[in-house]
Amino acid sequence: MMRPCRSLGLLDRVFRVLFPGALLLLLNGCSTVSYYSQLASGQLQLLRAREPVSEVIADDHRDEKLRAHLAQSQKARTFASQQLHLPDNQSYRLYADIGRPYVVWNVFVTPEFSLKPQNHCFPIAGCVAYRGYYSQSAARGEAALQRLQGMDVTIGGVEAYSTLGWFNDPIMSSMMNWGDERLATLIFHELAHQRVYVKDDTEFNESFATFVEQEGTRQWRAHRGLPPDNGDQLKRRDQFTRLILDTRTRLEQLYALPLPPEQMRQRKAAQFERLRGEYRQLRDSQWAGDKRYDAWINAPMNNARLLPFGLYDQWVPAFAGLFRQVGGDWVAFYAEAQKLGAMPIDERKVALKTLAGAEIAGSRASLAPAETTP
Repeated sequence: MMRPCRSLGLLDRVFRVLFPGALLLLLNGCSTVSYYSQLASGQLQLLRAREPVSEVIADDHRDEKLRAHLAQSQKARTFASQQLHLPDNQSYRLYADIGRPYVVWNVFVTPEFSLKPQNHCFPIAGCVAYRGYYSQSAARGEAALQRLQGMDVTIGGVEAYSTLGWFNDPIMSSMMNWGDERLATLIFHELAHQRVYVKDDTEFNESFATFVEQEGTRQWRAHRGLPPDNGDQLKRRDQFTRLILDTRTRLEQLYALPLPPEQMRQRKAAQFERLRGEYRQLRDSQWAGDKRYDAWINAPMNNARLLPFGLYDQWVPAFAGLFRQVGGDWVAFYAEAQKLGAMPIDERKVALKTLAGAEIAGSRASLAPAETTP
């Protein structure tokens, strides 16, 4: 049941003036109409499912664990606006029970011998390397059609996303299996997208939001009197990502060769087996047998499965350097990030590379042993 909250922004100002123009009259073509229709329908259902978190917490008939989890989330939500200077709106002050494990399923597609994704452009978010579906069966149908055309395909479930401030995004039931801190980091990450977002530059947007998430979480722990995280999980994720990126580099070199299809397939398969072997060696020699990535590495492999890696953290060192340059002032940091976002993309990448290089060099220098004099 939808509860009041000024009619939840009059259903976010009548679906933000009919989402806009019914997504340009659902564009053209039957398949396009069908796809955009499910997007509009899915978003509307999500908006209608929302209710104020404060009312869920106050309702004695609701699940006690849910209420406690949401109560903790609101402390992080307040911290996000008051201390991290992230948008102070109704996003993540609402809750939606969506009745499924993921809010959308993203379909990633590449050619058999290329790592270049099929890009899709949208009126709000710009161009991205996937198509999102509110129904798992619809995502599987799209994947099957792409496979029939000889493409490499993968489907990834998404537990949360940002509408970039167009609507008041809710905390969703799909996020409720997370711990309190992980939910807080998600709130920081998604609100960061509302603060700064550049069309058609996924690496910039996700790296920016990931830095805000990581630094915001560090400050959130300090605010609660908790010690810094030891970083083991982050280090292992970074090492795993590096294995994937190295494999992508080798595959790109392979696909540039003038080989017949069957020989190309054999060498492609060999690269995936090399990745699995390198992962197992890393896991057993440095991770004390931590098997968190076993299910992913042992599943059927193709180009499309490698696409999401690196998108979320490529420029994190650059944003860390920028944050250091402004003395940890969040407002100044956002202003400088917006200036970067306004640059032509080639200039932006040069600036980010410079910032990242300086930050990495500075980090290495700080870790180097101090020289001693006799």
